Amino acid sequence: MLMPKRVKYRKQQRGRMKGKALRGAEVTFGEYGLMALEPGWITARQIEAARRTLAREMKRRGKIWIRIFPDKPYTHRPAETRMGKGKGNVEYWVAVVKPGRIMFEVGGLPQEVAVEALRQATYKFSIKTKVVSKFVLGSRENE
Repeated sequence: MLMPKRVKYRKQQRGRMKGKALRGAEVTFGEYGLMALEPGWITARQIEAARRTLAREMKRRGKIWIRIFPDKPYTHRPAETRMGKGKGNVEYWVAVVKPGRIMFEVGGLPQEVAVEALRQATYKFSIKTKVVSKFVLGSRENE
């Protein structure tokens, strides 16, 4: 599963997820992408589950780009413990995702296969997503 090799501080505050994604909001590497429509925390387990689903649906053809990385530690206190005694231990890692962020990209395979694979991957996330394309109205932007 994805997690940072090392971090400067072991525990982090929660922060806020205001506004839309400024970075990573366009399909850059592949032809089709999975865009977040809501803000949220995506866990390393969800990313891995979506990656496996994509690989299985694509039958290992084409290429997958993972555009998010879980670099925020999520801490959790044990059940039935009294207040105080500090912040809990790091349980897992999350990626902060804002609306408009492209989370996964796929390329090098037919449109029907790519769209279906990304649609299957949407079920692994706790936020609303949509499948987007690099192309506009059947024509390529760059050509």
